[in-house]
Amino acid sequence: MEHTADIPNNEDIIREEHLPNGDIYIGNFHGPVPHGFGKYAWADGALYEGEWDQCRITGKGCIVWQSGAVYEGEVCGGFVEGSGTSKEVDGSVYNGSWHMSKYEGMGMKTYPNFDVYEGFWKEGLQEGLGKYTWSHGTTYVGNWKCGNMSGKGVMQWTNGDLYNGYWQNGLMHGIGYYRYSDDTSYVGTWNKGLKDGQGILYPVGSEIPCDPLFSELFGYTNNSPVVNIKSLCPEKVMFLILTFVRLFRHSPRISNGNVSVIEGGCALSQEVCNTASSSTEGERRTEKERDLVYEREYMQGVLIMERTRYWDELKAMRTKNWKQNLWRRHVKGPGETIYKGHKSYFLMLNLQLGIRYTTGKITPVPLREVRSSDFGPRARIRMHFPCEGTQYTPPHHSINFFWKDYCPMVFRNLREMFKIDAADYMMSICGGHSLKELSSPGKSGSIFYLSQDERFVIKTLKTSEVKVLLKMLPKYYVHVGAYENTLITKFFGLHRITLKSGRKVRFVVMGNMFCTELRIHRRYDLKGSTQGRFTKKENIKETSTLKDLDLSYVFYVEKSWREALFRQISLDCMFLESQSIIDYSMLLGIHFRAPEHLRSHLDQDTALLESGNSVARNSDDTVNPDEAFRQKGFFLVAHEPGSVSGAPGSHIRGSMVRASEAGDEEVDLVLPGTGSRLRVQLGVNMPAQACLKVQDKMAGSNEDYDTYEVHDVVLYLGIIDILQEYNVKKHIEHCVKSLKYDPLSISAVEPSLYAKRFISFLEKVFPEQQQV
Repeated sequence: MEHTADIPNNEDIIREEHLPNGDIYIGNFHGPVPHGFGKYAWADGALYEGEWDQCRITGKGCIVWQSGAVYEGEVCGGFVEGSGTSKEVDGSVYNGSWHMSKYEGMGMKTYPNFDVYEGFWKEGLQEGLGKYTWSHGTTYVGNWKCGNMSGKGVMQWTNGDLYNGYWQNGLMHGIGYYRYSDDTSYVGTWNKGLKDGQGILYPVGSEIPCDPLFSELFGYTNNSPVVNIKSLCPEKVMFLILTFVRLFRHSPRISNGNVSVIEGGCALSQEVCNTASSSTEGERRTEKERDLVYEREYMQGVLIMERTRYWDELKAMRTKNWKQNLWRRHVKGPGETIYKGHKSYFLMLNLQLGIRYTTGKITPVPLREVRSSDFGPRARIRMHFPCEGTQYTPPHHSINFFWKDYCPMVFRNLREMFKIDAADYMMSICGGHSLKELSSPGKSGSIFYLSQDERFVIKTLKTSEVKVLLKMLPKYYVHVGAYENTLITKFFGLHRITLKSGRKVRFVVMGNMFCTELRIHRRYDLKGSTQGRFTKKENIKETSTLKDLDLSYVFYVEKSWREALFRQISLDCMFLESQSIIDYSMLLGIHFRAPEHLRSHLDQDTALLESGNSVARNSDDTVNPDEAFRQKGFFLVAHEPGSVSGAPGSHIRGSMVRASEAGDEEVDLVLPGTGSRLRVQLGVNMPAQACLKVQDKMAGSNEDYDTYEVHDVVLYLGIIDILQEYNVKKHIEHCVKSLKYDPLSISAVEPSLYAKRFISFLEKVFPEQQQV
């Protein structure tokens, strides 16, 4: 019998049923169960009227909850399922698809404040392509994730401003183009809503070189109209977004701009472009003026550098693929993603296959203490991986190879010790994503690979380095087990791939020191030696790893932290000295807080007195000590485990540091304006002050006097490159170089002297705070 939501037939059995819990059903029955059309009233006041199927609420109907909310549409198995319309108590209205009583699929929602979202949903949140129109007229068209603007998208403000680029968690993040209402334009990258990095400002009347179709769609030139997103129907909106996605892959990319989006609407912090000359009153610019652009560099929304350029001059300075290079650097992070056809593609597949196999094989084995037999070159797993697969290995699409996994039980215990979950480890390195290849920052010629989540670094090793690691591994295991805050490189696996040609490639998997949501603005590799320890200025880039003589800052940290830091450095150096290791270095990463929060010029006495605080510089260069704490670039607060942001890196094991200003409690680092709250550990997320001595001329005098430029910074540091023994070859190198250079200035010195020089140099980099 066919049932509809209309008045039931006289042939149907209609009766009223009172249930023991107080619920009431009035409607059709099929035998003993409700079937057809009926009304169900819950004891708490909720009501359903509609179709039933064998005692299940299924079909079309209307639900009224006791709160007053109403739904009318399709239901299935007691859940809102299919298409329908809901009206909430707060006045919001949703019309679209549902799944398991949540918004799912295409739908439109009108909010109580008359904002409107039309697009795709997932589990009750905006997900995928969609259009959001604020009640005041601002419109966003683009991608969403977990209810926030994330991915590629276009926002147009009511004042005529337009941003076309990438978003993350509701903020501009990544490469983008911003056109102000006066037709001034900026092409660059954003970091959490703020310009951060290099970019180009195009004054009014400038022609922006980019794809013509891209310009036509989004108004990139003066001759093409701005897209009126509000006037587009949903189908055209989706077509526009898909076209935008295709074109943006090849659009010009440079660096970061200054915008923030706030809940309930959008607020733009627009810089005043004093250097851009306006073309008002019909005044025509000369051709030379039309080519004038401004190359800028920002740090967290603050302009720190500007150069006036002509476009032809700027193009000549760039390499042929400068757009692609900037895209890789700013949007996809460091390194080049390994794609099919890349020279390292099959090597990457082999590495992922081998790690997935051996990690999966060793993980089920019950955890136990390591034995002496677990160490050494004979403690290994060997396996052949033919393309067609074997009884023990799966078939694959790479090339045939032999796999060797050194000391699997030891490295399994090390991963457990460093709190690396086996599933996370495999997913990070061997999941559905490719690895990224990094250029080697040193002279070793090693190739570095980075997991897509940037938690792990994989480095190729020489045979001699593998031997050193296997030799030191028993003592290394004891050392890192005894000192949880060790700064020494954390090793998670040692492997070898043998290809059909006979070529052997050895890898070690390590933790990435710079696995952080903060941007690392400067990197230094510090050994304590001076011979050749500098970088040519023409070779310095933002991603360059600088050396000892390039470092012009000293860093002040809390006294107890400094003591703990050098206590651990001394212990680590003692271990390395006992293994006759030299050529290791301190890798130092620096994140500068925004200059508007942290730059100040102080005389020498004030710098020493205020070395624990950072003060913003006022327009008259005076310092108000009472404002110091309020204007700091970061704050330390008592640790709250549930409030820490960001995924833990490979350094999760170390204990947290305690701060005197927080009552000697464990502390988190809070960064104003970013929403970030980070764990503070020894060498990880460590707040400090970077102090740079500069010389100024005293007014009315030719005499110089010292002033100090002070920055709030967040530091990341660890000891790397610990696989070089002081052997006969290094002894000969020392003797030869000593004939030409100061013996104490060269890197190759005997281990005890190397350790003392290393610590002595770092004590100058991290001096004690002086009391006045």
